[in-house]
Amino acid sequence: ADIFGNINSTHVSGTRMMNGIGGSGDFTRSAMLSIFTTPSTAKDGKISAFVPMVSHLDHSEHSVKIIISEYGVADLRGKSPIERANCIIDNCVHPDYQPLLREYLAMGVKGHTPQNLKCCFAFHEELAASGDMHNVDWSKYNK
Repeated sequence: ADIFGNINSTHVSGTRMMNGIGGSGDFTRSAMLSIFTTPSTAKDGKISAFVPMVSHLDHSEHSVKIIISEYGVADLRGKSPIERANCIIDNCVHPDYQPLLREYLAMGVKGHTPQNLKCCFAFHEELAASGDMHNVDWSKYNK
């Protein structure tokens, strides 16, 4: 998931299909309440399940109502993009990744959805380069 509530449920790093979307898209769009669950990290904490921007989008923030990780529940209903981001970071993101995602959010272009297109895939790029998303150095991307 990304910090704005978009979900990638089919592709690893946006390029390798892991599984098909199945009926989750139909369910999500027509459900009264859609809930997505995920562990906050994978590969001994080297991969965060929550990133600045998903590398592949299966479910947009318009269809995602609740996200749950082992750290808690993010109820995204009725929230603005910035409120969703703060809710996800506060309630679902592993504590090791919270500071990095807060820094990203602060670097975003001011507006409705504060993305920073120079940095939005830094987690993915760092994973490819070093094998560990913890190693993100925003100054390397935000030039």
